[in-house]
Amino acid sequence: MSLWQRPLKRLKAMSYDKLLLSETLRERINAFNRTYRFRLNSLKGFVSLFLVGTVLSVALAACSGGTTSNSSSETPAASPVAATKDNVELTLVSFAVTKAAHEAIIPKFVEQWKKDHNQTVVFKQSYGGSGSQTRAVIDGLEADVVHLALAGDTSKIEKAGLIQPGWEKEVPNNGIVSKSVAALVTRPGNPKNIKTWQDLSKDGIKLITADPKTSGVARWNFLALWNSVIKTGGDDAKATEFVTKVYKNVPLLTKDAREATDAFFKQGQGDALINYENEIILAEQKGEKLTAIIPDVNISIDNPIAVVDKNVDKHGTREVAEGFVKYLYTPEAQQEFAKLGFRPVDDTLTLSKEVADKFPKVKTLGTVADFGGWDGINKKFFAEGAIFDQIQAKKK
Repeated sequence: MSLWQRPLKRLKAMSYDKLLLSETLRERINAFNRTYRFRLNSLKGFVSLFLVGTVLSVALAACSGGTTSNSSSETPAASPVAATKDNVELTLVSFAVTKAAHEAIIPKFVEQWKKDHNQTVVFKQSYGGSGSQTRAVIDGLEADVVHLALAGDTSKIEKAGLIQPGWEKEVPNNGIVSKSVAALVTRPGNPKNIKTWQDLSKDGIKLITADPKTSGVARWNFLALWNSVIKTGGDDAKATEFVTKVYKNVPLLTKDAREATDAFFKQGQGDALINYENEIILAEQKGEKLTAIIPDVNISIDNPIAVVDKNVDKHGTREVAEGFVKYLYTPEAQQEFAKLGFRPVDDTLTLSKEVADKFPKVKTLGTVADFGGWDGINKKFFAEGAIFDQIQAKKK
């Protein structure tokens, strides 16, 4: 290994809490390391290396700076500073499709906290696929609060020793703070005449969905497909056969729900898209012309919130973190979730005419409990070599 390769290797090995790098910068480092494996035997090579080193030095200095802001970030947040009497910094790590909701809710919470406690809260935010976000937190992204796509991901952080057992009992509704169902989206006018889950298994249909290995929504999508067979009298054999046919019609597995939406709407890929109902509502609010179906047989998509105990105790942010989590259950916060397409967990809002008109009723709604909980689900469907891997192997 040459002298210039060693620092690049060490650079890539550093943890999130020691060095914050954007996805673009990391990709450029990797590309440089792969492409320019030459000896420094010419003036041209020396100048190239000097310029790259200068760019990396400037980028690292910018990434490791101590400033904070309320703006959201798609990359892991840097280690928070300790809370003071007048100011406190809170790191929220969430799954991709909650971004719009949190950006509407956070300013309201900041204003309320300032009024009640005379303390300014500055948020660092990170959004991405739920599975990827979970791994980042376990690997060192020092989240104070995690809002993930499924309780199974939160449980992984608990098992890593960062969240104390019983987290779901600390707040209402067993820790579930936002809800949705699976929506089936087609092109305007539904030219392929897709009306039910079963239609997705037909020849000539191209379906866009996310990857269950990195995305919480993708696991919900898989369960929605499987549930559609089980709830209509089928057994595991019939469900496996059906879901295998569907995934043969999937040309692209995106990293998360937001990328699936972009692939379908912005890039024009696929005839149909499975996604959260709230993503579809948000797309409509942005002016997208689409045909969306909420199948009568569906799955209750439940998203948990939790305080990351080890990190809040380290940062001295437990009070404000718990305060933020509790605020998300208030009618004010739940209204913001509802505006952006999430089905509220507040019963008083659920019964209101405005909410009832916005969210169609589902006749047959499956739940995680029907499948024995997330430990059983992950073992059966998503573990290495489990049913999803077996289905993917049949595509090759």
